[in-house]
Amino acid sequence: MLDIKFIRENRDLVKESIKNKGQNIDIDELLAIDENYRKILVEVEALKAERNKANNEISTLMKEKKNPKVIIEKMKAVSQKIAELDSKVGEEEQKLAKFIYIIPNLPDKSVPVGGLEANKLVKSWGENPKFNFKPKTHMEISELLGIISFGVAAKITGSNFVLFTGPGARLERALINFMLDLHTKQHGYREVFPPFLVNRRSMIGTGQLPKLEEDMYKLKDEDLFLIPTAEVPVTNIHSGDIIEEDKLPIRYTAYSACFRREAGSYGKDTKGLIRVHQFDKVELVKFVKPETSFDELEKLLADAEKVLQILKIPYRIKLLASGDMSFAAAKCYDIEIYAAGVDSYLEVSSCSCFTDFQARRANIRYRQKETKKTAFVHTLNGSGVALPRLVVAILENYQNEDGTVNIPEALVPYMDGVKTIARGAEK
Repeated sequence: MLDIKFIRENRDLVKESIKNKGQNIDIDELLAIDENYRKILVEVEALKAERNKANNEISTLMKEKKNPKVIIEKMKAVSQKIAELDSKVGEEEQKLAKFIYIIPNLPDKSVPVGGLEANKLVKSWGENPKFNFKPKTHMEISELLGIISFGVAAKITGSNFVLFTGPGARLERALINFMLDLHTKQHGYREVFPPFLVNRRSMIGTGQLPKLEEDMYKLKDEDLFLIPTAEVPVTNIHSGDIIEEDKLPIRYTAYSACFRREAGSYGKDTKGLIRVHQFDKVELVKFVKPETSFDELEKLLADAEKVLQILKIPYRIKLLASGDMSFAAAKCYDIEIYAAGVDSYLEVSSCSCFTDFQARRANIRYRQKETKKTAFVHTLNGSGVALPRLVVAILENYQNEDGTVNIPEALVPYMDGVKTIARGAEK
C-alpha cells in the first residue's frame, strides 16, 4: 500500500499515476477521510490530556484531604466525550484502511504510459521453428500421444482442468525439477515448499485482496484461499519480520500448484492448456534493499530467461505499460514464448518489482546496519516459469511429422533418458 503521508504530500502525482494505471479512485475523498480522522484524533488526545491532568489534581486534593467532587463531575462529561470520539476514531480509521487498500502501486517513471497498445518490446531471443509440414496444436498432439486428457479432467472436476498421464505427467515433473535445480544450483535461490492454502491477511499482504477476491478460490467454512501463485505464501514468510541488512538480498524459489477462477476471463483462450484453473509453476521471490530493487529486477528477469534459453524456446520480452501492469507492480516485464502449432506468443512469466508496496501491507522491514533504523524492504517476484504454456511450446515446437515429440536435451536426464515421446510409450 502507499504511505498516507506520501499521498498527502503528492496528491497530484498520485492522482495522475492512478489514472495512468487505468484506475478511477477518488483521492480527494480519501484525503477528506484522512483529514477528518486526524481532526478527531487531535480532539480526543487533547481531552485525554485534560483527563490525565484532572486525575493528578484529584489525587493531590485527596492527599490534602480536600473534596475533588467538582473536578470528578466535570470529568464524567469529558470521559463520555472521549468514549464517543474514540468510537469515531475507530470508524474513520477503518474507512481509511479500507480505502487505502484499493489504491494501486504507482508505476515507476521508466514505465511507458498507456494500455496494452503501449507495451514496449525490449528483446527477442531465438528463431521460431520451421517445419516442412503443417504443425499440430498441443491438443492434437496430446490426443494422438495419449499424454494429456482434457475430457477425463472435465469428468473428474470440470472444464479448464487437466489430467496429465504417462510421459505427459513425467514431462511436467521433469520441468519442475529442472527449473528448481537451475534456480537453486546456478542462480542462488533457496528452495521452499509452501502451503497451498493461505489466510486473508496473507492475500492482503501481497495485494490479491481485496481487489481480486472474485478471481480466487475461497473455502466455504474457513477464511482461507487456494493460492493463485506461490508468491503469496513465499512473500509472507517474512510478514511482520525485521530482517538484518546483511541478510539481504533474500532469494526464494518454490514449486506450487496455482488456482485461479479468472472470473473475468470467460471466453479468452480457453482451449487446451492456454488458460486453465489449476496449473503448476516455479516461482522466484526476492527481498532486497530499496536502492537495489530495479537492478535486482533485471537479474530476476535474466534468471527466468535462462530456463527458456536452455530449453531453446524462442521468446520475446515486453516492458508493460502503466495500464497493463498488475495492481501491486511498479514495473513489470512479461516473457512470451512462441508456440508453432497455435502460431502465437504465450505469456509464461511476469517479472515484477513492487517497491515497498507489498512490504507495507505485510509489514516487512529491515534494520539498517549503520543507523540501526528500520525501513521497508522492496519485494520482487517472477515466474521461473509457469508450466502449462511451456508444455504447449515444447509439444508444438519439438514435434515431428509422425506426431512424436522430441525431448529438449536438458530435460532428457529428468525423463530417465527418454528422448522422444511416442504413442504407447510407458515412461
